[in-house]
Amino acid sequence: MRMTTAELLTDLRERLDAALEPGSASATARRKAKGLPGPRERIVMLLDPGTFIETGQLARNPGAPDNPYGDGVVTGHGTIDGRPVAVFSHDQTVFGGSVGEMFGRKVCAIMELASRMGCPIVGINDSGGARIQDAVASLAWYAEMGRRQVPLSGVCPQISILLGKCAGGAAYQPINTDLVVAVDQQAYMFVTGPDVIKSVTGEEVTMADLGGARTQSENGNVHHVASSEESAFAFVRDYLGFMPSTRHDDPPVVNPGLEPEITEHDLALDSFMPDADNAAYDMRDLLVSLFDDGDFLEIASQAAGNIVTGLTRVDGRTVGVVANQPLQYSGALDQASADKGGRFVRLCDAFEIPLVFVVDTPGFLPGVEQERNGVLRSGGRFLHAFTSATVPKVTVVVRKSYGGGYAVMGSKQMGADMNFAWPTARIAVMGAEAAISLLYRREIEAAGDNGPALRQQLIDTYNESVATPYGAAERGYIDAVIEPSTTRLEIRRALKLLGGKTTPPGTHKHHLIPM
Repeated sequence: MRMTTAELLTDLRERLDAALEPGSASATARRKAKGLPGPRERIVMLLDPGTFIETGQLARNPGAPDNPYGDGVVTGHGTIDGRPVAVFSHDQTVFGGSVGEMFGRKVCAIMELASRMGCPIVGINDSGGARIQDAVASLAWYAEMGRRQVPLSGVCPQISILLGKCAGGAAYQPINTDLVVAVDQQAYMFVTGPDVIKSVTGEEVTMADLGGARTQSENGNVHHVASSEESAFAFVRDYLGFMPSTRHDDPPVVNPGLEPEITEHDLALDSFMPDADNAAYDMRDLLVSLFDDGDFLEIASQAAGNIVTGLTRVDGRTVGVVANQPLQYSGALDQASADKGGRFVRLCDAFEIPLVFVVDTPGFLPGVEQERNGVLRSGGRFLHAFTSATVPKVTVVVRKSYGGGYAVMGSKQMGADMNFAWPTARIAVMGAEAAISLLYRREIEAAGDNGPALRQQLIDTYNESVATPYGAAERGYIDAVIEPSTTRLEIRRALKLLGGKTTPPGTHKHHLIPM
């Protein structure tokens, strides 16, 4: 019997209502007992209010007429700060959020839509991994989703938010996105879980130690650990505020033209640097003084603390910052920090974001473990990333710039466009103490009781005549030695000058593979 229009509308509404909470009553109750939001609630927390438009709401896996709608994932699009964003959110109440055929089809479809629209895509991850009962179909759609990431890589920002367990195949997609944000004591990411590891190798390990948010941040796989879901969404919104929608667009310009003259805050930098060469300071205190409004979004702060990477603005326009951190290893580079720096440089270069390097490093950290861990490969990748980057590159040496650290931290010879140095800068093959020990060891030993005094005299002479910025400036390796108080405006002028620097057109500049 033919249904009337009213009956058809009633049927549609019933289906849509069923699709809003497709999970079993017990699974929904467990989620609520944990105090966790549903997948649509999470999307609403991320996007601008009232902008979410769902796609694929009535999709469900073939094979059984009572299979739940949605197939374990909610997909759609909306806006963040008025700009389009594609999004998907796992639903743990349906097949544990595991990947089935329609799950995969829906996520692939929204990724393809992001590619066509030219907008970021954000994945809210809380997945049980592969759907065992779907066998090879689950694996096939994992592969299909992975393939859809390649056209987006380095073209549209890809972001993963981890809010639960992401095991096995569920970890493969996040690790290939540009930014991974995880909630502390709630998110876990690993290839194989503790039970599998124990059964295969006999090793016992907790989920937190194996793949908790903090553990994976220290491993360099998570770029920000948030204290709550709300703060994770806020961080992603802030991050996208610095990013273009695609590499062919410009990021939003925020409050350009502020403080065009030297301020009292700038003048304080003239006394910022400690007089003692070995005195530590927090590089973050300096960075917030050099850029607009003190607004600095640090990326990967929990990994490789001897280098600081983050996004900020100069004259209202987004820049990426790479800086040494004297509070850890005196700012020396190691394998982990080289990988962190290299990856961040690649991110900025892919999206046409200018780079500013702030340098205070004694070079690379020596040690057997560093060599075993591949510091040469990591340092080489960092060097290659900087040299091949075609965006505007500005370097400011504020104190130490020694050895290999001089080369990879934005040297003129490696392709920096403009290089500045403070009068406190020390540029040399190595620090005075090490250099004098190598060059004058016999003379110091021969001086007997006068050896320590001679050694100190030689160190002072080395610092005053060799390890200064003026030798580099005389040879054109430094464009200018500047007063610290002028740094903010010098960076602004340099980037304005370099605003016409162009790069070859093309869909991709390069992909963003994990490193």
